[in-house]
Amino acid sequence: MTNLSQSPDGMHGYHDNNVAVRTLMIVFTSIALYNAIELLILLFLTFTRYRGLYFWTLLLSVILGVVPHAIGYLLAPLWFSLTLSTIGFYVMVPGQSLVLYSRLHLVVNDNKVLRFVLWLIIIDAIILLIPTTVLTFCASFVGNPSMIFGYNVMERMQLAWFCAQEILISGIYIVETVKLLRMMPDKDRRRSRIMYELLTINFVIISLDICLLLVEYIGLYSLQTTLKAMVYSIKLKLEFGVLGKLVDLVQTHRSQPTSSEHEEYPGFVDPSQITTDITHAAPRESRSGGRRGWNTLSMESLPSSERRIRPSTQSTDDSMHPS
Repeated sequence: MTNLSQSPDGMHGYHDNNVAVRTLMIVFTSIALYNAIELLILLFLTFTRYRGLYFWTLLLSVILGVVPHAIGYLLAPLWFSLTLSTIGFYVMVPGQSLVLYSRLHLVVNDNKVLRFVLWLIIIDAIILLIPTTVLTFCASFVGNPSMIFGYNVMERMQLAWFCAQEILISGIYIVETVKLLRMMPDKDRRRSRIMYELLTINFVIISLDICLLLVEYIGLYSLQTTLKAMVYSIKLKLEFGVLGKLVDLVQTHRSQPTSSEHEEYPGFVDPSQITTDITHAAPRESRSGGRRGWNTLSMESLPSSERRIRPSTQSTDDSMHPS
């Protein structure tokens, strides 16, 4: 559809006999429902405590978002179909942005950025969802040409704006993850792999949003409506997989020293014999007087060739560690 003054093809249900379009609509809806059911099961199998913004935004995005939006378009009567799909859109689209926001603090340390993203999600939801909902019901039941034109414009603008919002949040993830990768030691392969997976899913999210926009602006309203539920179900599954790994990695890193943290010493050093904290500089008063103990080691005092990452082993040479 190119004429914005005409009602979208399929707004009152798809009535054409195009087998290809009908088949794609069934496929998109089936994949969305399958992903929603699978994600719902994974949520309750993975979480031991059912609380927190991350858990609830994921749960509500699936139960009250993807599922109602996927099946609402296929039901009758029209008022019930529009109400159900609108509720699903309300929860699914802003909910997906909140899922991203709930784990953004793992890669972003700037509270200003976090507050900006949160307020962006809230304000966009208010100024976009309410006018679009009013125009949707007016265009469906009143049928005034001006109402239909307003709905066509607002619906496109709303989808483009939400896609831009998600691309912005994904872009923040990409930038901050690249910064972390540059500071990250090559030794931590698991951490690097998870960061690269995080980069990948955010590029996939951006690609899916672009595809959804293309279908919308081409004018394939029926396909766009069912495709939207499938796209958001895929994005939620990707985010659940990688963001879950990311929080587990951060919690493990903060709660206890990992084996990689003990691998910062050269092979000839026995960490058990180090009596001072070599990871932090000593206060000035403790450094100014007295001589350094003979068994006090500093990583900065070692040649660069000896600072490479090697597994620490217990030295068997008693001459190096006299009692």
